[in-house]
Amino acid sequence: MKLNPYLSFNGQCEAAFKFYAECLKGEIIALHRMSDMPAEYQTSEEHKNRVAHVRLIAAGAVLMGSDNPPEMYRPPAGMCVSLTVEDPAEADRIYAALSDGGSVQMPIQETFWAKRFAMFADRFGTPWMINCESSGG
Repeated sequence: MKLNPYLSFNGQCEAAFKFYAECLKGEIIALHRMSDMPAEYQTSEEHKNRVAHVRLIAAGAVLMGSDNPPEMYRPPAGMCVSLTVEDPAEADRIYAALSDGGSVQMPIQETFWAKRFAMFADRFGTPWMINCESSGG
């Protein structure tokens, strides 16, 4: 079994995933638009360029997402995407990139369990945690 985060957006999915691919040194391996869907599932002309499904792979991990219909979109709440990073310098790099333009709840810092830990929402509103555990963490 694999457990993969699936993120929902309100028309910003493509921009968010391009940003994530850059920040996480990953690759978007699939991107399907609403206009690619069979006729019975297609949306209005206004929303045809929205993302129906996207898949990104970074360091062997998979992140997926799509644009919800505007009337069905809800901002993320009660969850976050958690990244476990081995190297403190890489944790710092990812934090600086992903948190740029976002809102920080806890800046990256050393804690009693981690060499580096941070909590923030990126510029698209996705909540993240970065954790670089100490040995035995």
